[in-house]
Amino acid sequence: MIRPCLLGAAFCLVVSSACVRGQAQTPATALPPPPIDDEGDGGLLRVDQPERFLLAPAAERRAVAELSVTGVVSPDVSRAMPVVSLASGRVVDVRVRLGDEVRRGQLLLRMQSADVATAFADYRKALADETLARTRLDRAQALFAHDALAKKDLEAAEDTQAKAAVDVQTTAERLRVLGASINGPPTGVIEITAPTAGIITEQNVAAATGVKSLDNSPSLFTISDLSRVWVLCDVFESDLPTVRVGDAADIRLTAYPDRVLTGRITNIGAMLDSNLRTAKVRIDVANPGVMSVGMFVSAKFHGQTTTLHAVVPAAAVLRLHDRDWVYVPAGRGQFVRREVVSGETLSGQQQELLAGLPPGERVVANARALQSAVEQ
Repeated sequence: MIRPCLLGAAFCLVVSSACVRGQAQTPATALPPPPIDDEGDGGLLRVDQPERFLLAPAAERRAVAELSVTGVVSPDVSRAMPVVSLASGRVVDVRVRLGDEVRRGQLLLRMQSADVATAFADYRKALADETLARTRLDRAQALFAHDALAKKDLEAAEDTQAKAAVDVQTTAERLRVLGASINGPPTGVIEITAPTAGIITEQNVAAATGVKSLDNSPSLFTISDLSRVWVLCDVFESDLPTVRVGDAADIRLTAYPDRVLTGRITNIGAMLDSNLRTAKVRIDVANPGVMSVGMFVSAKFHGQTTTLHAVVPAAAVLRLHDRDWVYVPAGRGQFVRREVVSGETLSGQQQELLAGLPPGERVVANARALQSAVEQ
């Protein structure tokens, strides 16, 4: 009699537990799935009362084709002059340094040279020989006038005197070429002066430096006239068709970003960099005194053709996900978001669009307000 009672109680306990578990797993109220906002480029957006969002037509603006690149200030090689010495020797005194501004004829360095000492010796010997030859010629002419000397002896004296005069001229010219003066004291020390005015952009000597002959020695200094300089820019191969010799260019210095200089393209490199696929484009620009060699600059080329760009209110452009967008009406209270490429910010709170929207098409004047209404 006891076993049936125990079995009945166990069965009731199992049924009761199953019911409790079923009640725990069934939710009281089911939540609807969250709406998904499509961020795609061409998705349609619907809003209530679309007429409250004013529309603005895209105006038309004719703009000159432009290309922005970077470059470096370099000296104009046609305005750079090397300072050389035809005499070998040793530098005993240097008066200027790299970056100094010098004037024409200013003393740059003094050098002791055995070549100059030898040239002075040859010059003095030539003077002595000419003096002797002149004396003998005078004596021969006096004797010939009194029929005491043959004519051939007179001609020989004249020839000797003429050759002595040539030796004097040759040795004097050699001294001048070596940088010495025939009017100064006969010394082996010469002074090297600036052949032109400008800035010293290269220096290859210091005190006690040995100077070799001209054929195997670099220039002592390089003096550059920086009143006009070059800006060398790297232009990618794909952009070369938009660049032409004679086009204008606006130069902005990294050191002076608010100052705009104007130059003109004078050369387009005939060889490309095999790694970067760029060509060197040279801009000639007047230096107002703030451009230093090696400065980084940004250049904007202005082409010779014009293009049509759209202009919309600045508030019509929405910056989202690192890209620019505008809202265009699609009818029936719908709008479509379209990606655009922004250009310059114009006066009157206007924004130039380089691509993505043709002139004349209407856009939502306040894109941020529409975006906020969609997100609510």
